[in-house]
Amino acid sequence: MDVLCEMGWTMAASVGDAAAVAAPGSRRSTQDKHQTRRDQLAESALVTLGELGYARTGLRDIAAHSPFSHGVVHYYFRDKNELIVYCVRYHKSRCVLRYDDILASATTADELVDGFVDRVRDTLTVDAPLHRLWYDLRSASMFEEPLRETVAVIDGWLEDMVWRVVSRYAALAGRDIAVPPAMAYAIVDGLFQQALLGMHERPVPAMDRVEASLRRVLPGLLLPA
Repeated sequence: MDVLCEMGWTMAASVGDAAAVAAPGSRRSTQDKHQTRRDQLAESALVTLGELGYARTGLRDIAAHSPFSHGVVHYYFRDKNELIVYCVRYHKSRCVLRYDDILASATTADELVDGFVDRVRDTLTVDAPLHRLWYDLRSASMFEEPLRETVAVIDGWLEDMVWRVVSRYAALAGRDIAVPPAMAYAIVDGLFQQALLGMHERPVPAMDRVEASLRRVLPGLLLPA
């Protein structure tokens, strides 16, 4: 009897140890599935958000234009603000890497500028609704405190993105940068937003103007040789 009891305790301990080892993996698997579903919801919601904008979109609107029910959307996101913030962060976390391959492959300053303006034209064509959503959210953050932290984070990402472009351009041109990161970002972002506003009525002239402006501005961000 004692031997059997001892064997039983040994087996129970072994099972317990195995469960303890397996549990973290199971938790990770559940967390991964949860994260994957949130990403899927974000990708689906971005289409509706890009069309309707921040103020005009609710959880029911997003559910109505997606494969997911309102209950599913509400299960993963407690309210509209949480979903929209997640969507914009999800999109912008990928946007900020858009020019990195150009920075890595360019061997001359002119080649970098050509690649950069081509990519700007491309994103204005393909992602205009999502860029409008970002500017809509950024404007709303001036009135809605819960949005401000996320907007500040994304603004920081975008400033770093522009600074990487300017820094690499300066290195290839063999010149020093004349302005701080915040100023470079403000100039480039202002030109981009101006082009975005023009995409509604006359997209080609809007893209031509931003390309000409960037080609003129980038050298102006550097000190004379």
